[in-house]
Amino acid sequence: MATMIDSLVTFPRHQRATVASIDWDRLAVPEARRLRELGFDEGVGVEVLHRARLGSGPIACRIGRMTVALRRTVAAAISVSVRS
Repeated sequence: MATMIDSLVTFPRHQRATVASIDWDRLAVPEARRLRELGFDEGVGVEVLHRARLGSGPIACRIGRMTVALRRTVAAAISVSVRS
């Protein structure tokens, strides 16, 4: 059974997750387009690798074999669930 987590911002590091939903309305058009181009969509596996020490810095995550840096505002629009 999957447990819902608020967003990538609060998701624990080095734990695999599945993108449960993306709030596309919270994102600017270029940000949403970039996420889609990178392969972010519901059902895709993701893992948080690193967070900047400053509270507003980027979050590095792995999607597929890519490592991607996301702004916290973008990561906050991505809801994930724990992979079983």
